[in-house]
Amino acid sequence: MKTSFKISVLASGSRGNAALIQVGPTAILIDAGISCRRIVQGLKERNLSPRDLGGIFLTHEHKDHIAGLEVFARTYGEVPIFASEKTWTRLPFRRTMNRDQMRVLPRSCVVGGLRIQPFSIPHDAIDPVGYEIFYNERKCTYLTDCGFVTKTCEQAVDGAEALILEANHDEDMVRGGPYPAPLKARILGQEGHLSNRAAADLLEKVDVPPEVVFLAHLSEMNNSPRLAYDTVKSVLEDNPRTRDVTLYVASQKEAVSNFSLK
Repeated sequence: MKTSFKISVLASGSRGNAALIQVGPTAILIDAGISCRRIVQGLKERNLSPRDLGGIFLTHEHKDHIAGLEVFARTYGEVPIFASEKTWTRLPFRRTMNRDQMRVLPRSCVVGGLRIQPFSIPHDAIDPVGYEIFYNERKCTYLTDCGFVTKTCEQAVDGAEALILEANHDEDMVRGGPYPAPLKARILGQEGHLSNRAAADLLEKVDVPPEVVFLAHLSEMNNSPRLAYDTVKSVLEDNPRTRDVTLYVASQKEAVSNFSLK
């Protein structure tokens, strides 16, 4: 069955993240960590304008997830922006924003034909979240910037038709790389990032694996697109339940979509 979700990861990595999710006429953006200009261009290439967005949903306050938000919010003040109450306190430019567009993230909210439900994840931010996005009985899950897979994370991934999943690093590359010891400890720690192997293990573990997976938030220093793909694919191919999962690898430099732009 072809997924109902049209997904475009406009950018993903330590230098900026933004993902567009569309179902029918409804479109939302998860994070705005790239320039406003680049976001607008990505929307235009998909025949959308910023005002077509039902909302921007923030995962947390780190710069690579909010870098373009201030300019975007100032330019397109009618687009609602959702973040947890604690995350809002860490956004200094909130004081200059249109108060009407600032939304405290509820336990669940409806935007057009979508129901968006946040879930807590372990990361070194004030209140980081992933998202389950429901369309009728179908689900897309967004999970990046996650130190380890909790039971909540596993439940959010289980049964997802489409999944944007962190595959940040190869553990051996981190350990043998040039980063200072404290940074290595952060990346590999329980409030850091998921490795290629951790991503593969999660996909293998869930009862109902996704049909489509975007490997996301790859480190440019401690990973490569080929290594991430090969590591995850080799695990999936060994299991009859996951052998047919379609894998995409998100990029820092260009958008990656699961549909043709023609």
